[in-house]
Amino acid sequence: MNAMKLNPSAHLDTFARDSLPPEDQWPRLVFDLPELRYPDRLNCGVELLDRAAERFGADRPCLRTADGQVWSYGQLRERSDRVARVLVEDMGVVPGNRVLLRGPSTPWLVASWFAVMKAGAVAVTVLAAQRARELSTIAEIAGVRHALCDARSADDLAKAGIPGLTTVLFGGEGPDDLVRLAEGEPDAAFPAVDTSADDVCLIAFTSGTTGRPKGCMHFHRDVLAIADTFSRHVLRPREDDLFAGSPPLGFTFGLGGLVVFPLRAGASTLLLERASPDTLLEAVERHRVSVLFTAPTAYRAMLGRLDGHGDGNDGHDVSSLRRCVSAGENLPSGTWHSWHERTGLRIINGIGATEMLHIFISAADEGARPGATGVPVPGYRARIVDTDGREVPDGQPGLLAVQGPTGCRYLGDPRQSEYVRDGWNVTGDTYVRDCEGYFHYQARADDMIISAGYNIAGPEVEEALLRHPDVREAAVVGKPDEERGRIVKAFVVLRDGVRRDEETVRALREFAKAEMTPFKCPREIAFLDALPRTATGKLQRFRLRDPE
Repeated sequence: MNAMKLNPSAHLDTFARDSLPPEDQWPRLVFDLPELRYPDRLNCGVELLDRAAERFGADRPCLRTADGQVWSYGQLRERSDRVARVLVEDMGVVPGNRVLLRGPSTPWLVASWFAVMKAGAVAVTVLAAQRARELSTIAEIAGVRHALCDARSADDLAKAGIPGLTTVLFGGEGPDDLVRLAEGEPDAAFPAVDTSADDVCLIAFTSGTTGRPKGCMHFHRDVLAIADTFSRHVLRPREDDLFAGSPPLGFTFGLGGLVVFPLRAGASTLLLERASPDTLLEAVERHRVSVLFTAPTAYRAMLGRLDGHGDGNDGHDVSSLRRCVSAGENLPSGTWHSWHERTGLRIINGIGATEMLHIFISAADEGARPGATGVPVPGYRARIVDTDGREVPDGQPGLLAVQGPTGCRYLGDPRQSEYVRDGWNVTGDTYVRDCEGYFHYQARADDMIISAGYNIAGPEVEEALLRHPDVREAAVVGKPDEERGRIVKAFVVLRDGVRRDEETVRALREFAKAEMTPFKCPREIAFLDALPRTATGKLQRFRLRDPE
């Protein structure tokens, strides 16, 4: 299928389509499976929610919360329709406008996402923990002028000072709260915009190694494709499943695993606003969660709290679990084996990317092999190439290159030509494929730090530290860590007269937390007289990673 033969767009605001990469920089898209042959006109919000309510029953439970709230498919459909009317009639949103969504994982955030889909707009879902500077950059890149925000997450959005932003809060007490406005809308179903299957419906942001985030544009058909590939063929959910997990909906890992996959299957989701390992274990036991999405770091942490086999006789009963999915960072074979020994469950390992929307290499059940990520998910193909794009023999390390029904489309970003080469998505990961076709992770091929499943760009952390008046120079690297895989370690050169003590370390960390999302902040800070550089002044990061 020719990726550039786009259908007529329903967007009145053509910013997203106008910002698609040049034709020669598109990945080649593959639609080998019959279930991936979608109609030209398609609205993923209607397909995921309205069609599910019709297929599985409007009274079927859809969203649950830790405090006992239950929304049915019919209630989610009705409330998302009402929010869509608020977007269109009260806020003036037209098809193609970008709408920023911000807040912890709650039913109203999910309803807002579906409302954006039905209104034919473009969702830009951000993390509740992101700071004002980060939000300002994202809004600038995506041209955001509308926002729906949880009242508890409003402060940093206001501090961002986004020009011309119209914001409606939800979860507050005021008469202009989104919930009150939605209640005042008519009961009649909202007439969803007849979007094209290849209209952009979401822009997901990912860290870049330069520190400036990259907006990844995905189509309505892409949202269905991740459900009809990984979820359908590898995860294989059931209607009676209850999903839960730690990734927020601002990450595509969370959007897929906690919204798209369960609704496509007629299942339900337990939304957790804070999902620490202890919270996850308590939720599994109390609510009888059957499908769990989280990172290897959380599985390692939960292992320390499991003393038996999850049969109800130890600290936590996890006997309800039947599927456990791991992504975001490499899953060590020791963690896989320990989890299997203590629970009897084989973790479904996988690698995905914001650029690809979700997981594209994985394996489940008897096909899972500890230490290997897996094989290409049905609908995808993968190979290992050298820096010139030539395929390398099995057993030889190289760059992972992928094709499938989804692919990288950066929003007006010159780094598109770095990620997409000769029609292949080159992920920036070094892999080895064995003679049986299994892919084994080796390392990142760039300076990205992956810590507890989060991608952290070292230059972004450096820029934040350099804004502190006491810092003359800063360099950030990833340091191996048994619990998190890697942690962020900063090397700092202070201005003359500033003491190199724990008080300064604390002050720098608190400053960094105020500048950016807390998970990006350095966990260790070391002071140097000068950073190691070449004769031409280039920073020698390898000397910071390995002082020997």
